[in-house]
This record gives sequence, C-alpha cells and structure tokens, in this order.
Amino acid sequence: MPRIPSLAAAAATLAVAALALTGCGTTTVDGAGNNTVAASSQDCSADTTATSTDAVSMTDGVGRTVELEKPAQRIAVLEWQQIEDALTLCVAPVAVSDSAGYSTYVSAETIPEGVADIGTRGEPDLDTLYGANPDLIIVEAFSADDELITTLEKRGVPVLATLGANGADQIGNMKNVFSMIAEATGRTERAEQVLGSFDAYLSDAKAKVQAANMPTSSFLFFDGWIEGGNVVVRPYGKGALFTELGEELGMTAAWTDEIDKSYGSGGVDPAYGLGMTDIEGLTAVGEANLFYSNDDTADSYVKELTKNPIWSALPAVKEDRAYAFPAGVWGAGGPLSCQQAIDAFVNAILQG
Repeated sequence: MPRIPSLAAAAATLAVAALALTGCGTTTVDGAGNNTVAASSQDCSADTTATSTDAVSMTDGVGRTVELEKPAQRIAVLEWQQIEDALTLCVAPVAVSDSAGYSTYVSAETIPEGVADIGTRGEPDLDTLYGANPDLIIVEAFSADDELITTLEKRGVPVLATLGANGADQIGNMKNVFSMIAEATGRTERAEQVLGSFDAYLSDAKAKVQAANMPTSSFLFFDGWIEGGNVVVRPYGKGALFTELGEELGMTAAWTDEIDKSYGSGGVDPAYGLGMTDIEGLTAVGEANLFYSNDDTADSYVKELTKNPIWSALPAVKEDRAYAFPAGVWGAGGPLSCQQAIDAFVNAILQG
C-alpha cells in the first residue's frame, strides 16, 4: 500500500481494498531485466508498440529533474502500483519491494520468476537493491525531500519519484504515474495504447450502468479490518480512487465527510479520500448502494460485519444492494487494476 498513515499499515494489519476479478487477464513478462519488451502469454506477446532509444529528460512527480542517457531497462520498483504499471508496459523489473504482499493483494499483473525481493516498501534492503544492478529506481513520494529519496540518491543510481496520490484527481494521477514510468523506460507508445483502451473501457461500462436504471445512484465503497476485537470500517469518500471510478460510471458518492488532515478524527484524508468509522457509521449513507472489499483471510472483517444486527438492518443489505467485490482488485493500482474495479462495479449492478 502507499506509505501514508491511512494506507501504510501492511497487509497483515489492514483488510485493504485489494480485490480481484477473473474477467481481466494478466500480462506476464519473462525474466527480470532480460529485455525491455519481454515476451508474455497475453498482451505483451502481441505488443507491436515501439520502444524509444532516445535520451530521457523529464520532471518527475515531485518536481525533480531526471535525466537518463537512454531509457531505463533494469528498473527496481518500490511500490505496488508502479510494479503493476511496469509489467503492463512490458518492462520486467529486476527488483521489487514486498513481492509476497503484492502477489496476495494485486492480481492485475503477475511478477515473473527471478525478480529480486528487496524487502518492505518503506525500508528496502539496500544491499539487495543495488545488488540487482538497476539503472533506475522508481519510488512513490509526496515531496522532493522524502527521506527515502535522500537515502537512495546517495548511491548514484537515478531515482524517479512518482506522486503517491492526488485527492483532487486520482484517475488523472493514476494515468500520470503510468505515463511517467513509460517515458523513463521508452514505452510511451505502449502507454498511450493502454490508456486509450482504459478510457474506452470506462465509457463502455458507464453505458452499461446507465442502462441498468438503478433504483438509486447513491453509493459507498468501503473496506475494513479488525482492531481490538471490533470492526473498523474505512469508507471511501470524495477524492478516493474507487469513488472517482464510481462517479465516472454515473453514480453519486454518499460519504460526505469533509477533508481532514488529521485522518481518523472524523474526516477523510486529503491525499487518498479515506475516512474511518464503525458499523453504526454506515447508517449515515441512508439508502445508498454498498460495495465492499471481501478478503479471504482467516480474520476477515467481513465475517464479523455480516453478523452485526446494525449491518443486517441497513436498507442496502435488506434489499440485496450490498455487493462484495471479489478478492484480488488492488485499490491503489494502475490501469488494469482500475479496469478490474470497473468490472466489479458493473457486474454487481447488473447481477443485482
């Protein structure tokens, strides 16, 4: 997950919005660093887009200048969205952070065998990282003085920092991150093709939702976890990626808490649009349709949620308008993860 308080606790701590859908296949790439455009069993095997060999001079997500004599081929990637993005661009990383966590929560792309695991996303094992001989390290940050950037820059390998999130335009930021990685690796033509497909996918899905003539367009997506024996609910408010996707499909966000920089004190955080409440707090959305993460772990919050009489009394639950996303769709991912989320929304609405 992104390294901020609202999402930063590792997968073992939070039941995150990392949910999957079988309708979207994955793009697989072969061994780490063998070739910028690697073979695959699906999209990459048929990819005909060009890879640039020109020198790269670009401004990254936090305003730093990144210059490369040629596009990077041996990239190390320290965040899950960016790992997914690289693989969608048909670029196999030589090293990634927390590959086990990624494989648990992100299904849009599969990390190929032979990629070095460099430990946690916030504190990578530097010996393993540099032992993979990367020519570019891709991180996530919110400012140029991020401590991780400062640490990595001391070793002389170029660092590309992508903006962690943008509560004012999450979909736009998702696209910008994807395009930035493409520019650094010479894969801009591939990125344009993928993003064009994403826009068409979203447009087609919106038409399906409109044709469904839902009883109410109001909706809330949430996930949660167990803390101290109690269910903690994390509603996705204005500025959350899944909320933006739902709005693009023609629905109306039901969680109306204001942005509050002190996340967890009643508002939603400004970067990710996420709030915090309990099961009773869900009564605030009234008649809204409910969508929620459904993790498969032994201590899943869903098991406790569905036992609660407050949950059972919610209008959406009583009227069968509460829809569990299937497990595996990553809630902070790239174009393919977003397409999985779009599918999950649409399938729930049409089957409901």
